[in-house]
Amino acid sequence: MDERRKLSSAELTEAVRSLTGWSIANGKLHREFKFKDFKQAFGFMASVALIAESLDHHPDWANVYNKVIVELSTHDLGGISTLDVEFARSVEKLLS
Repeated sequence: MDERRKLSSAELTEAVRSLTGWSIANGKLHREFKFKDFKQAFGFMASVALIAESLDHHPDWANVYNKVIVELSTHDLGGISTLDVEFARSVEKLLS
């Protein structure tokens, strides 16, 4: 990634189109993940935590049993940014 910047409306539309299962909800890049059980969900969260640390960018997220909700927004840029898309793509690679 070259430059961290807020995405334009057109860029955001294209980014969401290119990301599997992600949408925009409440001004954030949003995705819900469902796993077999809590153990798998927690393992996923631990792996995502490593992505967050490597990018120095931390999601808003929640976990209830086998479901993990991830929401991404770059607060200091005032919206969804190139960094959020990079984060989402890293999570997709983790699942592939």
